[in-house]
Amino acid sequence: MSNASPPTITIYSTAQCPYCVMAKNFLKSKGKTWAEIRIDTDLAEREKMVALTRRTSVPQIFIGDVHVGGYDDMMALHRAGKLDALLDGQA
Repeated sequence: MSNASPPTITIYSTAQCPYCVMAKNFLKSKGKTWAEIRIDTDLAEREKMVALTRRTSVPQIFIGDVHVGGYDDMMALHRAGKLDALLDGQA
């Protein structure tokens, strides 16, 4: 049994992004917190996100070192029953 703390959730987002809001609301409903990186206000972070994900859309969600993808990707993991283990650091 591991006592590891849950992995950090990182969300790359912009101010005017409905999918970012939905992702954050979903995570909030699960009692989770996250670090938000705004790529609309920080060009260097946008470049970093694109380099990490090969995607330009937001949100881009990381759980620990795992790139989950966007909101739809996260919800697909949730529907497949795989998101909670990832959120709890058991992936």
